[in-house]
Formats: sequence, C-alpha cells, structure tokens
Amino acid sequence: MKINTPLSVREIQKKDIELIANYWERADPKYLESLGVAPERRVTRDELQKALTKQLNSPIREKSSCTLIAEIDGRQIGHSNISRIKFGLQAFFHCHLWYSDIRQKGYGTEFALKSFHYYFDNFNLKQIICDPYARNTAPNKALENLGFEFIKQYTTIPGAQNFEQDVKEWRLSKNQYKKLISEDKINT
Repeated sequence: MKINTPLSVREIQKKDIELIANYWERADPKYLESLGVAPERRVTRDELQKALTKQLNSPIREKSSCTLIAEIDGRQIGHSNISRIKFGLQAFFHCHLWYSDIRQKGYGTEFALKSFHYYFDNFNLKQIICDPYARNTAPNKALENLGFEFIKQYTTIPGAQNFEQDVKEWRLSKNQYKKLISEDKINT
C-alpha cells in the first residue's frame, strides 16, 4: 500500500477558513446526510469562521480542536481535524475531501496518515479515535485498512451537527501507527 502522490499536509492558515466554510455551506444535503450530518443543524458560517479563527490563535495546549489542510500542487483539496482533545492522551479524528473528483483515489488514506503523524507528535497523543456514521462505508473500510482497531458500534448523536445514528468506534494507538510507518506504507 505504498502511497506516493504529490499530496502535502500543513497547518490551517487564515486563508483556508473561507474554503472550509464554503465546503460545509455548499455541500449537497444528501451528501451531508451520508456523513451523518443533519443539514438543518449545521453551524452557521459565522460560527464556524469564529471557531477556526480562535483555533488559529490558541496555544497548542489550549486548543479544543486542530485542523490541517491537504494540498495537491498548491491547491487546497480538504481538511482533517481532531476535536475533543485530551492533550497527552487522545483526540477524535475526522477527514474531509472537498471535491468528489478526488475521492476514492487514495488521497484520503494518505491525508489521514500524514495527519496522524502531525497529531500524534504535536499533541503527544497515545491514541486517535474515529467514530464515523456506521452507514458511511468508505471511512469505515479505510479505517480498517489503516490498521485501526474496531471497538464497538452504538447509537448516539456524535456532535452538534449530527442526527441520532449508529456509529462505529475505531482506535489507533501511537504504537499501531508507528508499525504502519515502519512497514513503509507511507512517507511522512
């Protein structure tokens, strides 16, 4: 599974906030539902921009969330983030590719792996948890392929923008991640 694409990952910058807001605001309601998001529960553009600006201006140990940007040849194509951060322990991960023409081409996997490197190192995490909508097969399959351990499936409202749903909880420890890297699956 060696991945070798021109994808790069960097910290969010002020110029990216508008693009992330556009992604959420312009998303097709059916697409959002496939992610487990209730379109009518989305945060407003202003709320999202304020939250991302606060994130940019917060010291790393005080961040409640952190966002990274994926680029191909200088073009921003998506974002990943961790939230519910417990510095030195764990955080919850999500990853979004903004354009349908780049999905299902391996970019999401590479983006996730490169994001894990940043999150594990900069937040001193012991584990990353991901709890995607159970009916959204793509992230669940990707997490399994990445070596995440399946923990359980349960019903919840995972976040303020979500409807009640079944989620699958997956965990990746720092040791499991190091094993992925040592198997030369990706260059971080």
